Amino acid sequence: MSQRYSDSSVEEKLLEYRFHSELRLDAKGNPASGLPVVRSSLHSRSNAAFQPDTPEPPEPAPESQEPRTVILSTQSPAALKMGTQQLIPRSLAVSSKAKTPARHQSFGAAMLSKEAARRNPQLLSAPSFSLDDMDLDTGPGGMLKRNLRNQSYRAAMKGLGTPGGEGGPAKLTPKLQALAEEPSEPSARPAAKNKKALGRKRAHKGSFKDDPRLYQEIRERGLNTSHESDDDLLDEPPSPEGTRKVDAPIVVKSYRPPQITWSQLPEVVELGILDQLPAEERKRQEAIFEILTSEFSYQHSLGILVAEFLQSRELRATMTQMEHHHLFSNITDVLSASRRFFEDLERRHKAQVCVEDISDILEEHAEHHFHPYISYCSNEVYQQRALQRLTSSNATFREALRAIEQRPACGGLPMISFLILPMQRVTRLPLLTDTLCLKTQGHPERYKAASRALKAISKLVKQCNEGAHKMERTEQMYTLHTQLDFSKVKSLPLISASRWLLKRGELFVVEETGLFRKLASRPTCYLFLFNDVLVVTKKKSEDSFVVQDYAQVDHIQVQKMEPSEASLPGGGNRSSSVPHPFQLTLLHNSEGRQEKILLSSDSASDRARWITALTHRERQARGPPNKGDLLQVEITKAYLAKQVDEITLQQADVVLILEQEDGWLYGERLRDGETGWFPEDIARSITSRVAVEGNVRRMERLRVETDV
Repeated sequence: MSQRYSDSSVEEKLLEYRFHSELRLDAKGNPASGLPVVRSSLHSRSNAAFQPDTPEPPEPAPESQEPRTVILSTQSPAALKMGTQQLIPRSLAVSSKAKTPARHQSFGAAMLSKEAARRNPQLLSAPSFSLDDMDLDTGPGGMLKRNLRNQSYRAAMKGLGTPGGEGGPAKLTPKLQALAEEPSEPSARPAAKNKKALGRKRAHKGSFKDDPRLYQEIRERGLNTSHESDDDLLDEPPSPEGTRKVDAPIVVKSYRPPQITWSQLPEVVELGILDQLPAEERKRQEAIFEILTSEFSYQHSLGILVAEFLQSRELRATMTQMEHHHLFSNITDVLSASRRFFEDLERRHKAQVCVEDISDILEEHAEHHFHPYISYCSNEVYQQRALQRLTSSNATFREALRAIEQRPACGGLPMISFLILPMQRVTRLPLLTDTLCLKTQGHPERYKAASRALKAISKLVKQCNEGAHKMERTEQMYTLHTQLDFSKVKSLPLISASRWLLKRGELFVVEETGLFRKLASRPTCYLFLFNDVLVVTKKKSEDSFVVQDYAQVDHIQVQKMEPSEASLPGGGNRSSSVPHPFQLTLLHNSEGRQEKILLSSDSASDRARWITALTHRERQARGPPNKGDLLQVEITKAYLAKQVDEITLQQADVVLILEQEDGWLYGERLRDGETGWFPEDIARSITSRVAVEGNVRRMERLRVETDV
């Protein structure tokens, strides 16, 4: 018995020694020096658990202390810490450190985040937490430390008691602040104001010239195609909750409106003009003032192009004189024309707070001073080619260009965004002038003057487009003349002032007809479709093609086919590898015979684009469809055409959709009637019937003025 007691005593001592060594306790069971005391020592807690019912006499004063109570994890110092010392999940910390987008980038995601928070306030007050999101510490010897923190934090998030254990639970309401470029608006707004009061409250000090914006960053309200204009938004009182409508279309997210409106000018507010003007006249003044302010932003951006890029010695040293001329053309003449135009507008604005009219200024400059735009737009094809060649093959140019683009004056924008400014401005002026026409319909004389100005500017745009097309087509036809080999067929005089390329590309030949019977399995052909003739070739190299046959466009037929059709040559097994076939029939080829070729494309969209191009004469004969019944889209991202049958689009362009296939849209651009294909993901539908009808009427006005 004594031996058994002795053995157990030895085991207890060994166990106690093991606990002391692993838990770093001294001989009395207290934590070793240097360790924080969070709970009572193991020794005192174990003694307290086995204390007899009879109390013992008190110990001497220095050592007389009440036994420490066990502190639950929910009442630990870590769980009770608030504010900056509160434990938070990792995801919450990352969200609060999101970067503010650069001013030229789109901040639509931030606005959507803010709107989502407004629509569902519970997203702010009740975040979701996961153990995987927590920044946890793992103890060196196991999971004890991590588990304690997990349990403590999870319990703390459910509700904390007061340190003394009394009272209700302490409420934790961590909030995520939505990312936004400007300070968030207050949750509550004052009572609804009319437009006049709004103008007085938001009066700006100083001139609109004090804080110039880049033209790439603004979108004129005169280009608005949604069912609500900016003027209508001012008319509408805010909702009782003070939140703006979440269903309002946000078509172009990366544009910012001009920094000031006519109603906010100090002279307008101080003179109390808003109280005396009818709503329509105020809108007309806003349209006039917007032409002035947008021209100033445009002139400011052109000045940056000249000062930072054109006049850069470092950039000029990386290219030849010819390349430099092709790149910048006559941009200094365009800038001078813009400055003269702005000076005349500003002089009229300073002379009259309520401007009588600016239609005479628009007409005068469009007819006599804007001719540099025609030369600049005509050089566009050389400009794009020079820039592409320099960026792809000149490392010194790329380095110098990158250094300039990173300067604060450029706003982080690429040089190409500055080079295309004249094309953007000249195509927006008709839309802004058309808006001015709409605002003057109640005044016959002003409306006639505005219509004359619209006619002059529309004619200018037509000349710019024709100049650009003429230069591009002339060079293109000369290049193709040197690449096409007519040695196997009767020669065709290719170069003509009335001929241009519509589409080119390589297709698979499914059925080996007489043209391709001697070729290898699954041969290919390369088609060149001009506006009046189709040339069928065999590609030898990137710049050499042997002509196999050709036919006038009026003498060809196209039939779309499917692999499952019984009439498909080659049978079912052969058609399984031909997913997108169509049959091309040359009714009268180069030898006067009929020839059929069964072709296949890589995708449904490519086949649709070929069929659309090959049947363009038939569509012209049918006449235009009812434009009011067509789908309309607004472009949300600029697109540069990569193939001949594609169309270059600017942000905020409106396009009438004629066809759509496999992620691609084929449509007519509202401002000038140009047609072409573009990706579906850069556009969004205009669903408002009012906006659709308004765009159709605007198209008719612009087209009439251009054709006169």
